[in-house]
Amino acid sequence: MFVRTADSRPRPNLLSEIGLSTASDPIISSSEFRYPKGTEIFGEKEPAMYVYQIKRGAVRSYKLLPDGRRQIGAFHLVGDIFGLENGDKHRFTADAIVDTVVRLIKRTSLQLVAAKDAVVSHHLLSMTTRNLEHAENHMLLLGRKTAAERVAAFLLEMDCRAGAEKMLLPMSRRDIADYLGLTIETVSRVLSRLRRAGVVTVEGEYQRELILLDRRRLADFDPQT
Repeated sequence: MFVRTADSRPRPNLLSEIGLSTASDPIISSSEFRYPKGTEIFGEKEPAMYVYQIKRGAVRSYKLLPDGRRQIGAFHLVGDIFGLENGDKHRFTADAIVDTVVRLIKRTSLQLVAAKDAVVSHHLLSMTTRNLEHAENHMLLLGRKTAAERVAAFLLEMDCRAGAEKMLLPMSRRDIADYLGLTIETVSRVLSRLRRAGVVTVEGEYQRELILLDRRRLADFDPQT
């Protein structure tokens, strides 16, 4: 499971340092692991023993379809907590998009804290609800929107999460295509169309640095925004 570790020794952390709202702010043990690009963090149907937080890098969660295609369900960026499951097993596989450092917290430790701290319990419930909302929105995106609307919705989502003028996307065009249920060629065509229209600029050696020049016009590609 773990290919290379940054520091696998358990270390104490205040729960607030992990980004969870809390009333009592108890100390909780966590470990940090480094995952090289492309390394699996956990697999579908494996026991969900840990909750994960990204300290550096990015992670994608996905399913492999019976015909061999890959459907990416979510991208997890720095600060994001992922791996929260309703059941005892993971529903998706997760791997590192780039070299990534992840903090691991035992699920049982969080459950014990949540049982005593109503604020933590509420925060975990809110996170689970947001994950469900994201899954529902993703289903709508895949089922009802045009290719242009899907790409526009993705860029607006990344823009909101990046919180910076320039977005440096860690994921490849293939990743974006597998997230949006499109081909790489279609994603590239839509990005070229947006660039020609003066809505975005695309820079960098791998064309992953994006600046949104006109968010209003970009939103017009997605009536649901």
